[in-house]
Amino acid sequence: MKLYQSIGPNPRVVKMFIAEKGLDIPRVDVDLLGGENRQPPHMTRNPSGQTPCLELDDGRHLAEITAICEYLEETHPTPPLIGTTPEERAETRMWTRRVDLRICEPMANGFRFGEGLGLFKDRVLCVPEASPGLKAMARNGEEWLEGQLKGPWICGERFTLADILLFGFIEFGGEVGQPLDPGFKKLTAWAERVCKRPSVAASA
Repeated sequence: MKLYQSIGPNPRVVKMFIAEKGLDIPRVDVDLLGGENRQPPHMTRNPSGQTPCLELDDGRHLAEITAICEYLEETHPTPPLIGTTPEERAETRMWTRRVDLRICEPMANGFRFGEGLGLFKDRVLCVPEASPGLKAMARNGEEWLEGQLKGPWICGERFTLADILLFGFIEFGGEVGQPLDPGFKKLTAWAERVCKRPSVAASA
């Protein structure tokens, strides 16, 4: 296998997932700032022009965070980061979806349409006037999740893909003007716990 990566939260999530699995997958850097991701041969690997992209041993390519992580979970089930039972896997997928829709997507687009507009305006459809509202939506999602946390991790006692996804974007938000509100005490403590995991340094 081979991982095509770049700067940004999406590749960071997959790299952290790989580190948690203890896998050693060769990496190839794609120059996002220089637009390499929007040119061949990367567009051949991933027609959406995004990173990360995982090249399989048979030459096929997988894109999208959850698809890549699901594949790695199925091929390397230990330690489990999605689940070992149908119930655990369903719970992880539910929370991963909630985190993605309520926090990650609006946060990322709030940046693309705001501070990142100069980079993205000629690459994707941008709606600059939507940036403040999207950032508010992401913060609202964090506030909602603050009220939902019941254990050390998003899925209670299990550290999962949902935690990795959220951490990647919380970290990103802090770098692009959308820091985690310190008033969210449970989320702040959660982030501090994640920071102590070796996979954070290994995926930096």
